[in-house]
Amino acid sequence: MKTFEELGVSEEIRRAITELGFENPMPVQEEVIPYLLGNRNDVIALAQTGTGKTAAFGIPLLQRINPANRETQALILSPTRELCLQICDDIKDFSKYIPGINIVPVYGGTSIMNQIHALKHGAQIIVATPGRLIDLINRGKVNLEQVNNVVLDEADEMLNMGFSESVDEILGQLPEDRNTLLFSATMSKEIEKIAVRYLHDHKEIVVGSRNEGAELVNHIYYLVHAKDKYLALKRIVDYYPKIFAIIFCRTKVETQEIADKLIRDGYNAEALHGDLSQDQRDLTMQKFRQHLTQLLVATDVAARGLDVDDLTHVINYGLPDDIENYTHRSGRTGRAGKKGTSICIIHSKEKYKVRNIEKTIGKEFVDGTLPTPQEICTKQLYRAMDKIEKVDVDEDQIAPFMEEINRHFEFMDKEVIIKKLVSMTFGRFLDYYADAPEIEKPTAGRSGKSAKSGKTGNTGRPSGPRKAEKGYARLFINLGKTDGFYPGEIMQYLNRHIKGKQQVGHIDLLQKFCYIEVPERDADRVMKALDGTVYKGRSVRCNGADETDRNSRSDRSGRSERGGQSDRSSRSYRKSQKKAKDKGDHDDWRELMKPHKWDKK
Repeated sequence: MKTFEELGVSEEIRRAITELGFENPMPVQEEVIPYLLGNRNDVIALAQTGTGKTAAFGIPLLQRINPANRETQALILSPTRELCLQICDDIKDFSKYIPGINIVPVYGGTSIMNQIHALKHGAQIIVATPGRLIDLINRGKVNLEQVNNVVLDEADEMLNMGFSESVDEILGQLPEDRNTLLFSATMSKEIEKIAVRYLHDHKEIVVGSRNEGAELVNHIYYLVHAKDKYLALKRIVDYYPKIFAIIFCRTKVETQEIADKLIRDGYNAEALHGDLSQDQRDLTMQKFRQHLTQLLVATDVAARGLDVDDLTHVINYGLPDDIENYTHRSGRTGRAGKKGTSICIIHSKEKYKVRNIEKTIGKEFVDGTLPTPQEICTKQLYRAMDKIEKVDVDEDQIAPFMEEINRHFEFMDKEVIIKKLVSMTFGRFLDYYADAPEIEKPTAGRSGKSAKSGKTGNTGRPSGPRKAEKGYARLFINLGKTDGFYPGEIMQYLNRHIKGKQQVGHIDLLQKFCYIEVPERDADRVMKALDGTVYKGRSVRCNGADETDRNSRSDRSGRSERGGQSDRSSRSYRKSQKKAKDKGDHDDWRELMKPHKWDKK
């Protein structure tokens, strides 16, 4: 095993990282650091979070900075405010003994004037979210002409979140003679496109294998009926008394509901989603990082960039359709050489997703059996006894009360006192599991039919079109993923064609088309504004989803007057429905888009 000195790391940086507890470089650091210390060395590094990647790119970036030059020499792009701040803090720690280094984070959701003021003093390293950086460039407050190192951290997440055009715009303004490093958990087609366009003779460094889950993560699924998912969640949490976990849900509504239920049932839990203000989100994440909160119930969007040590479990209460999202979720545990567990609570219609994930990450899931009430109570009993045994007694503090305590209990047997003490400590588990409802495991035949319902379960979502939330209208747009029409592009497109800031609810994004939900009062205005416009040379059609669904059914039954084209469209619609990838809590996009230049105020 090499040392940091053998990798060529300077004495000032070695001194700082030694104080931080780094003894030997991790595999990704061994590969990346010496390579990036050279000139014109481009890299794609495929690594999970928690593999030491911030040090891998942060150390060579610092070493190549000239502190005497106040111009920006290195740029780090990240998808979220939280990750941006975290990277900035880490690199400041590495630069503790390098005088004259100024590292400035710039991100949306906060005052741009404060960031402009910080940049006036000169920033050799800028850590930024794409939208806010473009705002600052357009205002003439950031100059990238002397940047010789650029890093895209969690590049796959950045592209999934709709920042593709922003990244293109930023990279297009950087000098040709630079090092470019892309860090990604998975090698997607979008990452390969960026590599072809902006990297030169790049080296690919893989920690583990392409598109693989973290090595130290165990993957388990529990198959239950949909109505029993919350009961299963409680059993899992109760069975692991020392659990410290993120519980991922698909939507912000479900996230808040599950968090509220857990809190009501006596668990130390909090919710994290896009409906919270930025201050609320910061406070929630701070408490979780400090282990003051045991269970964080979160959406994918809200939890992006959340880096927490010692996470024991990731629980997928709602399994994502996108395998890359699962990779990011599970990669938050099993870090820094510690083992972790990724648990999926699924119903029979989601089982096919588990098989697809297995094929991609190259690992098998364990078909788990939920712990019995007896097993849970036994585990909690041992936990209660262990806590009592390890309590530190301050003799001086308790001495004045001992006479009264002894008098109170002098007629009570020791055995009775112990029973009462233990019952008080874990009595709620005994009370609950004495009459705990039975959780039946569904059985499925070869045809994929549930033995109970007899209905096929190969889609993982309800049959038929999705209904809009109350107060919202569901609109159809004939643009989808194949057109690059991701949520970020959708918000930009709406802002280009609609005056004022347009509220958007749920987004269903499919390959060839998408559905968006807008307040009912705005539906006609949005359809008139978008219908007939042109997107990347393609004529846009926007109309009510109910009308589209009726036409689709009419075409299928042979009553359409428009010929075979609509029938093919209907079949495409049904086929796409089965493969639909509901990206989770798309309402959160409104929160994420606030920093961007296209967000009208």
